[in-house]
Amino acid sequence: MAVVSMKALLETGVHFGHRTRRWNPKMKPYIFTERNRVHIIDLQQTIVAIGDACKLLRDTVAGGGTVLFVGTKRQAQETIAQEAQRCSMPCVYQRWLGGTLTNWSTIRKRIDYLLNLEARRDRGDFGRLKKKEALGLERQIEKLNNRLGGIREMRDLPDMLFVVDVRREATAVKEANKLGIPIIAIVDTNCDPDPIDYVIPANDDAIRAIKLITSLMADGVMEGMAQRKAYEPEELEVEEISVEDEKYLSAATLARLKELTFEGGGEEEAAPAAEAVPAGDVEEVVVEEPPEGGGEEEAAPAAEAVPAGDLEEVVVEEPPEGPGEPDDLPEPVEEPSEPVEGLPEEPVVEGAGAVEPEETEE
Repeated sequence: MAVVSMKALLETGVHFGHRTRRWNPKMKPYIFTERNRVHIIDLQQTIVAIGDACKLLRDTVAGGGTVLFVGTKRQAQETIAQEAQRCSMPCVYQRWLGGTLTNWSTIRKRIDYLLNLEARRDRGDFGRLKKKEALGLERQIEKLNNRLGGIREMRDLPDMLFVVDVRREATAVKEANKLGIPIIAIVDTNCDPDPIDYVIPANDDAIRAIKLITSLMADGVMEGMAQRKAYEPEELEVEEISVEDEKYLSAATLARLKELTFEGGGEEEAAPAAEAVPAGDVEEVVVEEPPEGGGEEEAAPAAEAVPAGDLEEVVVEEPPEGPGEPDDLPEPVEEPSEPVEGLPEEPVVEGAGAVEPEETEE
């Protein structure tokens, strides 16, 4: 956790407030004394507030949250941009657009439009346009980058705001309060601390003071990101185990399919090895039985299409082998033939019976 010393705060001028005639009475609990008609801020409270804010930022980022850095005044623009980039967080260091939070869907569309223009420029599409049209698109890209460049990677509303000078960023504070987004802010003696959830009493006009406190906030964010990354290998390891289990089960299923045998005539014949077929390519499986000698061919029933995921065991029963035709076929009936006129009738031999067909031995 980032720790700041009293000496560092004194050297950067964090303790200097505004003139007494410009103070806000609500800041009285944070004022230590008055000197030369200038209020002096209580640095003991400042140190405690900085520590609490850093812990809060660390826990928020460690849980997957996002912190938006806001500072559009001239003294804070460069510092906000650098520190936000260092900790990989979004920021607003130019003019705050009204509705950046409360009308986020429209802001997100403009960001997508900016990314689309940059992609077209990188592909060389601007070279096929007229010079005036290409120049107009380049100016749009520059303007959108100035206004939205700091939040172009922000996909959703932030989980917390860090604000420098709450009087200058009154619109951002109001939008965050309306949406219930907590705010950490540097509050000077001329500001109202009521809309701020976590007040850091400090000088918000000195460049060195802004840089010191903002860098400490960025350090807290980076600690939270380090804790977040510490959990990622464990999650990846669990995912790898689940993938291996799935592969193992698939291999076992294929092994069982390869060991299936067809039973018939009291003898077991090894089934051909089953080939792995993707589930999307399996439509219908038809098993045909070879014809048996000495009898009529009996069509094997068509196997129903079975999804690959539900295919566990396939057993095809063959009809028992035996001589002659199946027993369930009806015996042929000989119809008497009528005599034909003009032809002599064949003599009937007594004692002669019907000639039975000889049985063929296999």
